[in-house]
Amino acid sequence: MKLKCTIFILFIMACSLYGQKKPLDHSVYDNWQNIGARKISDDGKWIAYSVDVQEGNPNLFLYSIKNKISKKFERGTKVDFTGDSRFAVFQIRPLYKDIKAVKDKKLKKNKLTKDSLAIMDVLNGQTEKIPNVKTFKIPEKTGSYVAYLLEDTKDKSSDKEDGDENKEEDKNAKPLQLVVRNLLDGKSTTYDNVIRYEFSKNGKQLAFVTKKPEEKKDKKEEKDSTDGKSEDKKDKDTDKSKPKKYTLETVQIVDLQKGTITKVSEMEGDFSQLSFDEIGSQLAFVGTSSAQNDLVKLYNLYYFNFKGNKQELITNQNTQMKKDWVISENRAPLFSKNGKQLYFGVAPRPIAKDTAMIANDHAVVDIWNYRDDYLQTVQLKELKNDLKKSYAAVMQTEKPDFFRNIDGADLDTLRLVNEGNADFALGVTSLNNRISSQWEGSTKKTYFVIDNKTGERTEIVKNLDGSVAVSPLGKFVVIFDSEKGKWLSYNVKTKQTLPLTSGLPVSFVDEEFDMPDFPNPYGIASWTDNDESVIIRDRYDLWEFFLNGSKKPRNITNGFGRKNKVTFDTYDLDKDIKSLNRKSSIYLSAFDNTTKANGIFKTSIQSNTDPVKIQMEEVWGYRSLQKAKNAEEYIVVKESYTDSPNIFTTSDFSKQQKISDTNPQQNLYNWGTDELVHWATPKGNTSTGVLYKPEDFNPNKKYPMIVYFYEKLSDNLNRYVAPSPTPSRLNISYFVSNGYLVFTPDISYTDGLPGESAMEYINSGVEKLKQNTWVDGTKIGIQGQSWGGYQVAYLIAHTDMYAAAWSGAPVVNMTSAYGGIRWGSGMNRQFQYEKSQSRLGKNLWEAPDLYIKNSPLFAIDKVKTPVAIMSNDQDGAVPWYQGIEMFTALRRLGKPAWLLNYNGDDHNLIKRQNRKDIQIREQQFFDYYLKGAKAPVWMTKGIPATQKGKDWGFELTDDKPN
Repeated sequence: MKLKCTIFILFIMACSLYGQKKPLDHSVYDNWQNIGARKISDDGKWIAYSVDVQEGNPNLFLYSIKNKISKKFERGTKVDFTGDSRFAVFQIRPLYKDIKAVKDKKLKKNKLTKDSLAIMDVLNGQTEKIPNVKTFKIPEKTGSYVAYLLEDTKDKSSDKEDGDENKEEDKNAKPLQLVVRNLLDGKSTTYDNVIRYEFSKNGKQLAFVTKKPEEKKDKKEEKDSTDGKSEDKKDKDTDKSKPKKYTLETVQIVDLQKGTITKVSEMEGDFSQLSFDEIGSQLAFVGTSSAQNDLVKLYNLYYFNFKGNKQELITNQNTQMKKDWVISENRAPLFSKNGKQLYFGVAPRPIAKDTAMIANDHAVVDIWNYRDDYLQTVQLKELKNDLKKSYAAVMQTEKPDFFRNIDGADLDTLRLVNEGNADFALGVTSLNNRISSQWEGSTKKTYFVIDNKTGERTEIVKNLDGSVAVSPLGKFVVIFDSEKGKWLSYNVKTKQTLPLTSGLPVSFVDEEFDMPDFPNPYGIASWTDNDESVIIRDRYDLWEFFLNGSKKPRNITNGFGRKNKVTFDTYDLDKDIKSLNRKSSIYLSAFDNTTKANGIFKTSIQSNTDPVKIQMEEVWGYRSLQKAKNAEEYIVVKESYTDSPNIFTTSDFSKQQKISDTNPQQNLYNWGTDELVHWATPKGNTSTGVLYKPEDFNPNKKYPMIVYFYEKLSDNLNRYVAPSPTPSRLNISYFVSNGYLVFTPDISYTDGLPGESAMEYINSGVEKLKQNTWVDGTKIGIQGQSWGGYQVAYLIAHTDMYAAAWSGAPVVNMTSAYGGIRWGSGMNRQFQYEKSQSRLGKNLWEAPDLYIKNSPLFAIDKVKTPVAIMSNDQDGAVPWYQGIEMFTALRRLGKPAWLLNYNGDDHNLIKRQNRKDIQIREQQFFDYYLKGAKAPVWMTKGIPATQKGKDWGFELTDDKPN
């Protein structure tokens, strides 16, 4: 009896606790936390991680795995550990409110408090803070040095507003004081007038460029120079035409072990793009002595070898340079990992702009030509990049007077092989196949092996619709042919191509692909040592293919994945390790396609047994695994819908230590739960969705429901959904907390019938849930964005089962959208209908009936559902007039409809103030139609243009919008 009483009391307390929890409101967003950047020291003893808020000051934490203690640093960011794991180095940013105030008031950047540099000795926990640090660097791999530039606090001349990046290669960079400190002994050396600097990866060398500061005039000289300023404009123009020389710049190298300094180059000019080789024995950079105001500057490549104390100068006059080509300043020189080859940029000589031409005397026009490789919109979108485009040349460092252009204007890209060590590169060109990208969406490409010494090209595969990957050592090229759905291996030495996946009983392309195009491959997982084999994924398992064809393919996960519907993948835990040892144990990430659980398994590539389960949990996150470089220590960020993301540390995964605690305030709010829902459609197809319920769910109540959809969302079952002003998606956690059910059904599509497919899956899933007494079938709303927005429009034009609809950036007229432009990329939209997401599979002239049938606009007179539309005038994906077509049609027909145009914003909202605004309007809209709440003024009376920016219309009223 006593036990029963205790249980009853606990039940009453739990009910009381639920009753005390409050629903989320729109004020909670800014301080809601997430795990940001995280790193683990190479020795595995320390973890650094950031806890970020949506809007405000981040906090940095440094956690000792051994002592299980952490230190908190407010506003810490850009953290890194020194190569010896002895020190943590990071920046401390100014207060967010100060940064925001400078931006809001458009103040000059010098009004902002400067960053500080913080250095923590992990052995004793002591932290030093150095104020007014502009930038800092530490060696990438080894050593305990730090170098930092100090702000000139006396200089008040900065005219840049906050948010402008002081780029490292800014030609007008101001000389500052550089401090180089040995963190082990605390000794520092200061160098004046430095504008850029770079460590070698091994921390043995530091190169920097100094710039002679311009002499400042005293006040009398300034007055004298301004007297007569307006006398004769001709004199001013004459002064401008004089060549303006750079000031003196010097490149110097510090041997950090010996403490010696060497002057490498000096001239009146500009040096940039400092690049060391892997072991710090060679340095390359570019420089120009052209006049500062020259419209076309000519650059040279400088090469310095420390061992022989040799310097080479590669100039544009070199006889090996292609005619009318020059060395480019827009590509940093890059040494191969073994240091034997140096890759650098060359480009056609730029054409100077005619500055004598008066702008108002000539036309400004774009000429569209049907023979152009790319549409003018694509060309204009890429204009800045194209003007700076450079191509690769390679120099043999043993013969620095010899180099070869291996890249050319006909190539799309050039890929280095074996970290640049190979004696060839991979060339890729889509020449003669580019026009068809307008309706294909992609281009067929031809791939070459290009000899670094001779420039000779050997064709690997021609006009491939697919992709290629080069093995780590460059012995083989693995080819995926989309048209055949097959993988092949090309032997670089023998020039033979062998099939890899032919004759196997499984597919290596997407088994659920439902677009009118060739399905995508599951992809390459990893390579094995010595280029022996490649690991390729099918839907579930991992297969080993021997690249020379000497052995039969092997299923290294032994079919366990397909038997259990678990998808496996390998990890890339060390960027310096490019391949896997076949005998060694490896971890595999695992995803259960049935339960949506995540986990980790263990196996070896040569094993013939099932992989061994280490951990499997109803969480999301095991793909985020990180490992200490030199220790068996790991960190992973895990989350679920009910558990905020947190960081865990482990050495074997059987025991895991949680080290962060984000969003403890969540316990104050009515949260929710998520569960899978399965059903069969009227056509006999099966589907899955996720149902979100309020934490205080009562099966004896009736709940309104919002259905949110895109394509397939059920794999997100265990994802945390932070309450956040979203770019355009449904704010799921907010609505669930406020007493709504939210349902996200998966949709599969039939070519030519995207609208009907959406109806089949969405409506049948809703009907399945309406069988529950706790679903109010008269109060169901739908929300979708982009492709989801289209589906919302189609649904309300073909059914009246929904009480309210919210359609973001919809396409309603496929005939007018077909020839439009995706302004974000400049691409034409035709491919989207013929090959991609819109899934019609035919062009407009082949099947005009399909375009009309699937366009909601042509059935818009059947709409009975009130709808709010978001369509923004700077939408880079969907033509914003699509939203206008929908709204004006509904308006003419007298249907209740609202159109929101967030001025100057994109397809998905970028500006946070707009994101916050739409959350309120969406809540008010659904509350009115699904909960019977009062309607806001913006829905009843509207906001006239005269009140724009003065009245937002959020006030609730007794008036009815319809």
